[in-house]
Amino acid sequence: MAELRWILIVCGLVVIAGVYIYSRFRATPPADKPRREPLLDELEPGPANVVTADSSDRHSDAGSATPDKIVALRMMSRDSAGFVGDQLVLALREAGLRHGRYGIFHRHDDEAAGNVLFSVASLLEPGSFDLSGLTEARFPGVSIFMALPGEADPVQAFDQMLSTARLLAGQLEGDLLDEQGSTLSIQRQRFMREEVLQYLHQVEGAAGQSQ
Repeated sequence: MAELRWILIVCGLVVIAGVYIYSRFRATPPADKPRREPLLDELEPGPANVVTADSSDRHSDAGSATPDKIVALRMMSRDSAGFVGDQLVLALREAGLRHGRYGIFHRHDDEAAGNVLFSVASLLEPGSFDLSGLTEARFPGVSIFMALPGEADPVQAFDQMLSTARLLAGQLEGDLLDEQGSTLSIQRQRFMREEVLQYLHQVEGAAGQSQ
């Protein structure tokens, strides 16, 4: 699937960046200039990362580990021409998402660019949004996803992701689908949320056993 392909690419970039930064940090004496992670959100200012049934663009550290699970859904345009680029980006920004790392949009848990709750990427490879030519751009759909483990409460993040997806679909006249391309029914939404809850319980159980 297109969204899984670019998500895997993003994860690979995260791992490579982490190895590079770590090696540079170890090679630099403590007295030298302190380490500073690249703030890709600075590239494009804007108003303030799927339960697939499997993953996160984590805003914190470029060396973050590969996600255990990606929870994702799709929003597809009902118009065969696709979503108009500038209208799509405007709707994303009005919904509180910001253009940032990897050239995609992220919803943070506060306006000061806190923890990433979920992200939105284009279904067109490589998944990023080129903001320089939005008027002519058309997008057949987007992937709305969150990665686990994340830095925020996963259940709250999923609820906000789903609420935002519904808002965007209504505003842009889009259809919500699951990661398999099937209609995102109420039953499917509940199942995805239950998966997030099960994941949370597994993590909490493992943490309790390690103490």
